[in-house]
Amino acid sequence: MVLAEKGMSAMTIEEITDRADVGRGSFYYHFEAKDELICLMIEKLLSELNAVMRDACAPHTEIDSVLDAMIGAHINFFSSNWENFVLFHQGSADLMLDENLEGIETPFEDYLKCIEELIVKKVPQPISKERLQRLACAIAGFISGYYSFASVATEDDNVDKWFMSLRSAFVTSLARFIKEAMP
Repeated sequence: MVLAEKGMSAMTIEEITDRADVGRGSFYYHFEAKDELICLMIEKLLSELNAVMRDACAPHTEIDSVLDAMIGAHINFFSSNWENFVLFHQGSADLMLDENLEGIETPFEDYLKCIEELIVKKVPQPISKERLQRLACAIAGFISGYYSFASVATEDDNVDKWFMSLRSAFVTSLARFIKEAMP
């Protein structure tokens, strides 16, 4: 909650411990620094999201339905806890900085590999590793960017309803992108 309210760099250990109703000593017993806690949170978040995506996509055989399930997995995952999306978004933005959190890239790489695995199983032709990586980045960016846009653009608190209203167009666009990207 503190991270969602203040942001990764602005939140303090004192705010974290106050909100958790624990002493600073308890914090330092478990973590050396705030960055270690953030990295652990991101790792847990993306591990859970990967599991949700795998479960959601498992029964589908066509790329369109896999993409729809993947989007649905993100919507369901983030709608139940908005703070998760804030952490996901801030974590991915941190990767762009010259001095990002040490270790933060590994959970995001695993997240992209999960997307790659889900896509490669459903396309009829082999895709080169480089192209598959670019597709995974594009899909992740598309989902994240669109969800972020929906949260800013909607006037009510129901981001997921607004996002879901455009889901069909989103899936169609992604499926077309993938089909056109294949050799």
